[in-house]
Amino acid sequence: MASPREGYVLHSYGPDRYVKHVVASVHTLRRHDPDRPVALFCPEHHRALLEHRGLDAHFDVLEDLPPEHRSIVGFKHHLHRFKAFDRSLFVDADLVWCRNPDPLWQQFAAFPFTATGLQNADHFFGGPKGLGVVVDVLLGRRRRTLRRLGLTRLPRVQAGMIYAQDDARTREVDETAGAFLDRADETHFRSRLADEGRSEESCEWSLALAMSKLDLHVFPWLQGRNSPQLDYIDSLTDHDPEFRHVTYRLYTNRFVYSLRGIPNASLRETLLSAAETLPGVGEYMELTPYALHFGWLHQKHAFQQFAERTWSRLAAEQTQPRQVKAPNRGTASAE
Repeated sequence: MASPREGYVLHSYGPDRYVKHVVASVHTLRRHDPDRPVALFCPEHHRALLEHRGLDAHFDVLEDLPPEHRSIVGFKHHLHRFKAFDRSLFVDADLVWCRNPDPLWQQFAAFPFTATGLQNADHFFGGPKGLGVVVDVLLGRRRRTLRRLGLTRLPRVQAGMIYAQDDARTREVDETAGAFLDRADETHFRSRLADEGRSEESCEWSLALAMSKLDLHVFPWLQGRNSPQLDYIDSLTDHDPEFRHVTYRLYTNRFVYSLRGIPNASLRETLLSAAETLPGVGEYMELTPYALHFGWLHQKHAFQQFAERTWSRLAAEQTQPRQVKAPNRGTASAE
């Protein structure tokens, strides 16, 4: 039995579909980790929906998420307020769990605070997504940002999985990240609100700056078979409809793997196929990740469908319990 001092923390707000995502994610988690508790912070209308459908039992802690924290920054810059367990793993609701996370917990235990990411961010991190990044590079804007803020490095933070153990350090990260966000106009970072399909500000570059300032280690995002989470890409992932059996193609070349973000499927597959013809460039491994993260906007449809199916089925099971087959009374007892 895992220690109750370890647990998962999720949050939801906005339209009802987001709490359905939480339930679907926790449903996949329970296939692989039935013991560690799960906390959910959400508004009253999400809690009422869970209780109405009889699905509140999926959570060991079910608490209110105040209005001022119902945003990406509002929650992830205040993790110290929602640290429900001594060792809390904050995870996004758009994760599908694919294997036992015990080894992850053993590794996270070494850190007072960490987030998944890369030790060195690419130039697109927090910057323009198009050709504008070339201007940033030529003008040295990233270098000037770091110098202005008194930093020497910019890690890449992927905030879909954040581990917090030390209370004081967690609060320090939150406060430092908030202070850097307030200085956004002194940096080269772009508001995520300018991205098509995005309605909220990002927390990731400010968290990355905070971890850099506080000299905190970023938990490597890409570690082959030990990768904590991998981006769901339909052409790289083989799975059944319920995600019980998942196989993922992970390219070992960092640049080739970065091609996964190309929205146009035909172009993406053409480039990947071309890479596979080059010696040592297109090599890959097939594995089952700890979790699939549905972070790309053009890849969320598969998770949304899965979440709706899972919600409908679990809710129906609460109103129509499964029938227990009566024993065959014609069979003699073995006692």
